[in-house]
Amino acid sequence: MVAGAVSERLPPELALLVERIVAALQREAVCYTATGAAPKIEPSALQFVRVIDPGNQQPGYEGIWRNARHDRCGSLTINSDNSFFAEYDLFCQHPRDPRWFVEMVTVWGNDESLRCEARLIPCV
Repeated sequence: MVAGAVSERLPPELALLVERIVAALQREAVCYTATGAAPKIEPSALQFVRVIDPGNQQPGYEGIWRNARHDRCGSLTINSDNSFFAEYDLFCQHPRDPRWFVEMVTVWGNDESLRCEARLIPCV
């Protein structure tokens, strides 16, 4: 599915969509981390590659965020129809409910709608 391994610049028409997605991820991360502990999720840190959607053979993009150790810590997929799915790892205790551990925050949708949630895991 990946057309090339070289990091690509997104077309200008997708820049606003990416800003909207990243802002939603950041808001969700702030809600599910201790005060001041949320990571700074930056659109400029995304490394994109152009991909081909196997369903319709149209171009899309896959972006990856990496941490200081170069480990993958998030991803953003933009499909050819501008639908998208993004996730960013948090791996922290829920700030208000000790029964839960927050694995990541996710955002999905399209040009018209955007939804967010945290992926929670019960603490053992």
